[in-house]
Amino acid sequence: MDRNGNDAAISSSLTLAIDIGGSHLKAAVLTASGEMATERARVVTPKPTKPTAVVEALTHLSSPLGAFDRISIGFPGVVRGDQVLTAPNLGTKDWANFPLCTALSKALGKPARMLNDATIQGLGAIEGRGLECVLTMGTGMGFALFQDGQVTPHLEMSQHPIKTDKTYDEYVGEKAIEAIGRKHWNKRVRRVIALLETVINYDILYIGGGNAQLIDLALPANVKTVSNEAGVTGGIRLWDRRMDHFYETRPGF
Repeated sequence: MDRNGNDAAISSSLTLAIDIGGSHLKAAVLTASGEMATERARVVTPKPTKPTAVVEALTHLSSPLGAFDRISIGFPGVVRGDQVLTAPNLGTKDWANFPLCTALSKALGKPARMLNDATIQGLGAIEGRGLECVLTMGTGMGFALFQDGQVTPHLEMSQHPIKTDKTYDEYVGEKAIEAIGRKHWNKRVRRVIALLETVINYDILYIGGGNAQLIDLALPANVKTVSNEAGVTGGIRLWDRRMDHFYETRPGF
């Protein structure tokens, strides 16, 4: 057994980790320890972002990466087990109730597990002690929360209004940077950090995602930016036995 209670056969498995974003799809094969066994492959997210087009693009993206035993998927929206419930930055109407795990598992011939993309980013970044919060800055704003390393119920904070006419997604997402520029966007990021510290009282806040590199602030001691690679490498943690309760109703997984 390894430290997560997994047997040796499971511990030696290779995982295809997929990160679905509003602008790009990313994938890499991970070793049992969560290190990249391949380079991270990346392709522009298809437009329009229909589920079948994304599955086809991911199938082509993963093909050159070689062998793997299982699949982890980070999705930008609310997911429950096999299904996507919402996809604000991809087109909720097209994605609602789409069985993405089943579709990718069928296309690639391996079992698949899926969680919100910010949650997976967090699994690749957190230390596992205290109340840890994760934000991802990309097309929109992702959010995840962990207590002593355990995933808490997902809150789609990005869709909550921060102002009367703006959600967090609209306030600090990609379009906000284009509209107001980096300087004013950084002021908004500072406000988001302060608000979340008041509301959540986190011990530490991690900020990842493609636009984390644009942050030009003197961050508080309990706030740190993390590599965007965590959105892929965190996928290995979906197969820890402590995560099995998320998938107990899915026979064969």
